[in-house]
Amino acid sequence: MRVYWKLYILMCKLEEKIDRLREIIKEKSFVTKDQHKIFSKSGEESAWLFDIKKIILDPEALNLITGIFWEKFGNEYPFQTGGQEVTALPLLGAIIQKGNEIGKPVSSFFIRKSRKKDGLQKIVEGEVGNSKIILIDDIINSGQTIDRQIKILEKERKKIDFVFTLVNFRESTDYNFLKERRIKLVSLYPVTDFGLDFVTKKTDIPQNYFNVIWHFQSQNPDYFHVVPKSTPALDDDKIYFGSDSGIFWALDQKNGKIAWKYEVMWFKQKGIFSSPALHGDNVYFGAYDGNVYCLDKNTGERKWMFMEADWVGSSPAVAENLNLLFIGLEFGLIKKQGGIAALDLDSGKKKWEFRMMEFVHASPAYCCEREYVAIGANDGKMRMFRAKDGKLIWEYQTGGDVKYRPTYDVGNGVIAFGSMDGNLYVCDIESGELIALFKTEAGIYSTPLFWEDKIIFTSLDKSVYCWDYKKNKILWIFHASGRIFASPVLIEGSVFVGSNDGRMYELDPDTGKLKSFFQFLERITNEIVCNSDAKKFFVLTHANELFCLARQYSTAEFFGKKLHK
Repeated sequence: MRVYWKLYILMCKLEEKIDRLREIIKEKSFVTKDQHKIFSKSGEESAWLFDIKKIILDPEALNLITGIFWEKFGNEYPFQTGGQEVTALPLLGAIIQKGNEIGKPVSSFFIRKSRKKDGLQKIVEGEVGNSKIILIDDIINSGQTIDRQIKILEKERKKIDFVFTLVNFRESTDYNFLKERRIKLVSLYPVTDFGLDFVTKKTDIPQNYFNVIWHFQSQNPDYFHVVPKSTPALDDDKIYFGSDSGIFWALDQKNGKIAWKYEVMWFKQKGIFSSPALHGDNVYFGAYDGNVYCLDKNTGERKWMFMEADWVGSSPAVAENLNLLFIGLEFGLIKKQGGIAALDLDSGKKKWEFRMMEFVHASPAYCCEREYVAIGANDGKMRMFRAKDGKLIWEYQTGGDVKYRPTYDVGNGVIAFGSMDGNLYVCDIESGELIALFKTEAGIYSTPLFWEDKIIFTSLDKSVYCWDYKKNKILWIFHASGRIFASPVLIEGSVFVGSNDGRMYELDPDTGKLKSFFQFLERITNEIVCNSDAKKFFVLTHANELFCLARQYSTAEFFGKKLHK
């Protein structure tokens, strides 16, 4: 009887703590639009928000959270705790301190939002042991943040047992990604405790829209340079791409096995950022050893090598009708640091060259219909040349470096390109005259996509835009959770784009609405590649991992199945 009475008293005290913490959250952390203007990630005004960060360093609130945690999980000891920066850090510290006080020492770790670029370049800080794992966060809404943490730990072959949060925005049955892994969610307060309805939007909850068919990891990845690297090229059988280690890979599309590899001559920090181009039986690319290579795509045997540059980060463009290859070059010369060269496809012999004062990391774009080639440079200029002889037709000055490849809409007679000044420019192909301009909140390091007289493009401000440039009207904006270097691509009626948040997003091109996504563990800085029948998607992370994905079924079929359940 005495034991039951003690348990009853403890339960009463626990309920008192939970009630008091709820009052503090209501008073200090629950914010409505009447109190403060609130904006969602999409830029629209929101009705309410939980600002939990406001209380996690409040002495009373932190003490209550820690006490409730230990009363909930004390019987699960021994265990370890972890969470994602920044919110989890004070909670983890308080739990560790309380554990020491009660004679139950706990080890903890935290997961970075993105891998550290310097030092030891870790994504998980602290040691993850073999005891039970309790992940801690302030809220759980869609569960994307928790899902990413789980996948990072699963990669290290660690199993998560519990997720502990203060507030859950959805019914527990919505979190299938936890149920499938047999992870128990312990949340103190549903949003209904605060007079709100559960969130019912389903499309942003982690789902298995895609299966990983195979995965390839190139050696010695470079985590420091977070920029687009070597976008893979496909033929009917193989996939080709360069790597940070200076190895150019040819893999079997079916299983990811190495067909052949070629190692470039030498390099210092960067290896191969150049995206390959295919023509006939040849594959062409540049490397930071300063050379441009032509290899036999069937065997990997070198056919020729152009050696006049100091560095080559640019990607080649092929003009089949002129039998020429165009590529940007970089030099260690004062006032002659960059240029573009036209090389013979068969021999690598230089046909013409144009020198520029600053580096040329950008890639050229060839317009077959006009026999023009355009390329940007770090001097902020976009230049248009006559492709057969290199005659400069026009140049347009922007306010920042032009880092990536332009694109053409020949039907409308325009070329579009971005600049690190944050502007997207649309110019007349023949004259270079500015037709339209749109200003984003950060630089543009990607190639825009023309779609039905509109332009879909990305910015380092973490957004994907759809712009009617003729009417100068933005039709929609999609906001990701990380900066976007990747260029958008259109596959089977959907826009696919990767982000530094490690997600591949599938968007409706008409509305910008999210149709599906897939969470990777590293940043995606290159465009998504798909084979000719759209059965396989190839995604390269900035850590030189190549994933081959297959959709489980079409998005329409997925939602149809969900609706008929």
